[in-house]
Amino acid sequence: MSFVKDIYELKLICDELKKQNKKIVFTNGVFDILHAGHVDYLIKAKALGDVLIVAVNSDSSVKRIKGELRPVVPENERAFIISQLKPVDYVTIFQEDTPYETIRTIVPDVLVKGADWSKDKIVGADIVETNGGKVVTIEFVNQTSTTNIIKTVLEKYKQND
Repeated sequence: MSFVKDIYELKLICDELKKQNKKIVFTNGVFDILHAGHVDYLIKAKALGDVLIVAVNSDSSVKRIKGELRPVVPENERAFIISQLKPVDYVTIFQEDTPYETIRTIVPDVLVKGADWSKDKIVGADIVETNGGKVVTIEFVNQTSTTNIIKTVLEKYKQND
């Protein structure tokens, strides 16, 4: 069972998990319109440890990063959907443009991002590596993206106009 937690609850949970020698894996993203690429990525991330924590960008964060038309799905719904996926143990929502403070607070053992990120650009890598953890990038199995899904929907809508 998965849960959406605030950062303070998550910190307490992580402290307890570390006492149990559980390997904590962390990733983050917008997860606006969930697709097969997201699910495959989360399955692969979970395989890197015992507990998978996903930090979801808040609505205000998404607007700053992706523009005023995003997100399509509100943050609480995105967090709930992600929390119900089998590989995901905990979800939190972060307000900043990056999850740096979240990573600094929970200090995961493994930090995961998609292979479209170079390791030197992965936010929080310094924290994880300084504390003996590792940074891992995961290859995408398909080129599905929320942006491409939105483009496809708009193109089909225009064809039916």
